[in-house]
Amino acid sequence: MGTSNAKAKTAARRAHMEELRKTEQARERRMRLLTLGATAVILVGLAGGGWYLVDSAQDKEEAKAAPISGVKSWSKLTQNHVTKAVTYKMSPPVGGDHNQVWVNCDRQVYTKAVPNENAVHALEHGAVWITYNDKAAEADVETLSEKVTNTSYTFMSPYEDQSSPIVLSAWEHQLKVDKASDPRVAKFLDKYVQGEQTPEPGAACTNGMTP
Repeated sequence: MGTSNAKAKTAARRAHMEELRKTEQARERRMRLLTLGATAVILVGLAGGGWYLVDSAQDKEEAKAAPISGVKSWSKLTQNHVTKAVTYKMSPPVGGDHNQVWVNCDRQVYTKAVPNENAVHALEHGAVWITYNDKAAEADVETLSEKVTNTSYTFMSPYEDQSSPIVLSAWEHQLKVDKASDPRVAKFLDKYVQGEQTPEPGAACTNGMTP
């Protein structure tokens, strides 16, 4: 009788151990499936995000390549360093002979006019020069000042001898607008700040002169 009881207990213990083993195996299978599923979701997400990033980059490049309505362009402007005043073909100037020292043009907002010859040198380095006259609204001047202080390779100054309230100038390219809210302002900055037109890409916009 005692032997029968012992055998029964042993069999029950084995059955219990087998049940525990099966339960553990089932749990491990669930964990593997969950892990594989999560990995697949991450990979799909990364792939989708990668395509999104690629598409966004392509969209941005296409936007830069697209022409901007109203932009006037010149070509083959001279790049000589001179020490005398220069008479430029356009106002404000967008290129030509210029002073050997550039005006500091990295997020610089000037409240007084800057010398043309130094400003043109900054354009040669890939900067965009925003100018305004007394016809520009005070709110527009404030908006543009904030934009310049947050955008590398840009500078801003008053300029009375221009035909529009606001003018954006890059090397060999210029846009005239009436309002800072004109959507072409942002497009011009995206396209021409250190843009393909830059004769000396990567050249400094600091350590120049401050009027």
